[in-house]
Amino acid sequence: MIGNSYIYSNNLPDVLESLALSMGDSLDIYSSTPGGATFNAHTANSTTLALIQQGNWDFVVLQAQSQEPSFPPSQVATQTYPFAKRLDSLVHVSSPCAETLFFMTWGKKNGDPGNCAGYPILCTYAGVYSRLRESYMEMTADNQSTCVPVGATWDYIINNYPSIELFVSDGSHPNVNGTYLAACTFYSSIFKKSCAGTNYILSGVSQADANHFYAATDSVVLDSIETWQQHGNLPNAKFMKSVNQFTASFNNLSTRCDTYAWDFGDGSLPNYTTSPTHTYTNTGSYVVKLVGETLCDNESNFKDTVIISNNPNSIGNTNIQPLQFMKIDNSIFLNELQGNCDITILDASGKTVFDSHTNDKKWQFDISNLASGVYMCQVKSSNLKQVFKFIIP
Repeated sequence: MIGNSYIYSNNLPDVLESLALSMGDSLDIYSSTPGGATFNAHTANSTTLALIQQGNWDFVVLQAQSQEPSFPPSQVATQTYPFAKRLDSLVHVSSPCAETLFFMTWGKKNGDPGNCAGYPILCTYAGVYSRLRESYMEMTADNQSTCVPVGATWDYIINNYPSIELFVSDGSHPNVNGTYLAACTFYSSIFKKSCAGTNYILSGVSQADANHFYAATDSVVLDSIETWQQHGNLPNAKFMKSVNQFTASFNNLSTRCDTYAWDFGDGSLPNYTTSPTHTYTNTGSYVVKLVGETLCDNESNFKDTVIISNNPNSIGNTNIQPLQFMKIDNSIFLNELQGNCDITILDASGKTVFDSHTNDKKWQFDISNLASGVYMCQVKSSNLKQVFKFIIP
């Protein structure tokens, strides 16, 4: 973990290690966190460089000085982005399979009074947070990496549970609540699992507040994995199923996976094809597991239940068609929508630019008024969630 006092405060690495251990997972974390350090400073820091050069890292966290990414875009483009890219490049020289994790930090509680006059957006917490989010999402995209949206989970708590204090008295650094929330965000980002089953709570954090933190990470991280990881190399396994009598067909919706292994839950041999079909011999409920893996041995798991029944009206026998997404000229199209669907379009920073709800099987949207760039179309319903990426040149 490369950063400064935001990581050092309350020993975030130790809290994250303990949280992972409580969930049956393992993290071995080293850190370089001199106070107030910028990315530029880290490119010349002997401790940072020595740790990077050790190599064989699975993840390297990059956290900028707290104010720097919130400054005007032209200033961030010259003072922050080049040094983020330099650190990311050094990481991949020594650890070609490492995933860079950009640690999106949070807005200061009362804004940034010292820089507010020259750049009014920094006068409020919301303004600082919005600039931090934009900058971290740009760094994530520019370096084909992953964002750990700690700032976004903090924003969720600040807006939904304002009585929960996350700051110490300086309005900048985290108290134990803030550090524990950051650890939960990192855990869910890395392992793609909820923290709700943990028996580890950082001393000073109440069970009630911890439960709100688990809900925040579930909502912000797990419900929007592709928002934060669309540019990186971490795999994301996912599939949809359809059942016709005793035969189940699986539509593989995984991203960034090089190999697949299917366990159909009935004791049969594993299947290594992309989108298999499997015939069961008995009625029952079967948990199907897909493991998607990259050439660098990163893996992602996804599970769903298949119900085989003699009843043709059984929910397990519903035939859910995969969504069809198309971009033609100045429009995007969705076909095979199932019932009530929420459709959201987000830009490369993760900002929502359009929201819609439809009951129709087909949906069309005119994109001619959107600026050039990379966008995501996110579709949610009661039984599916899919994300499609499109580019406006």
